[in-house]
Amino acid sequence: MQENKGAGEAREASSPEEIRVTDRRRINLEDEAAEPEAGEAAASAKPSVVEQLETSRRAAEQKLVEMQARFDQLRAQMQRETDETRQRLNRAADERARREKAEFVNALLPVIDNLYRALGAADSGSFESLLEGVRGTANGFENALVAAGVEPVRSVGAPFDPELHEAVDTIEVEPERDGLVTAEYSRGYRMGERLLRPARVQVGRAQTGARQATEA
Repeated sequence: MQENKGAGEAREASSPEEIRVTDRRRINLEDEAAEPEAGEAAASAKPSVVEQLETSRRAAEQKLVEMQARFDQLRAQMQRETDETRQRLNRAADERARREKAEFVNALLPVIDNLYRALGAADSGSFESLLEGVRGTANGFENALVAAGVEPVRSVGAPFDPELHEAVDTIEVEPERDGLVTAEYSRGYRMGERLLRPARVQVGRAQTGARQATEA
């Protein structure tokens, strides 16, 4: 018995320790099975982000197109309104010009009437009637000019002004009348601040000695 027991102990002592073996193939297979799942998730997420970006881009482009269309519409509307306003102003200006022209011509009609009266008086040999007709013609024409905004330039008795008068000649006068307009050959006219034509006048000039004595 002891021999058997010893033999058994010897066999137990001589048997090698049990070795644990891990099957790496199984782990690799599990990892390989997991990686495709993660890749599929990432692949499915990527198209979703791209689709969102594409959707945002298309929305932005659509909004830009709508804004451009609205801008073109507003520009066309403004251009149409501007053209209509310009045409309306041009029509109003033309109408005002025609009205003013008609008023001016209407103011000249009495002048023509007085001219015909003067011609009739000349045929009848009445000097007084002729003179009255000519005087009425001049007054009527003067009134027509005033109605049109034209006024005569003051000349005789006024100091000579080269901006308003054109000196045709001079005449010797007393020292106190030196530099004054003594006669008017043709009347000058102005419209507002604009001089239509200067008055052609005669200017008084005192003798040099008399003028110096007066200044002294």
